[in-house]
Amino acid sequence: MEKLLEILEELKPDVDYKNIEDLVDGHYLDSLTILSLVAEIEDVFEVEIPTVDIVPANFNSVEALWNLITKLQKDE
Repeated sequence: MEKLLEILEELKPDVDYKNIEDLVDGHYLDSLTILSLVAEIEDVFEVEIPTVDIVPANFNSVEALWNLITKLQKDE
């Protein structure tokens, strides 16, 4: 999960990712940042995030993102 936090902090360093649980709904992450985040996650964690999984519920918190990544890694 530390690598995920590093990726997020590189994209938007001014956000408290450990405590915020509405990253998308609270407008901390915009669509362009999410696209960059998806690309970084796919490269670093060697997964492919299907379009149907790019929904606010999967991107609203670090925990939700981490759960998505681990699910995708198990599926491959």
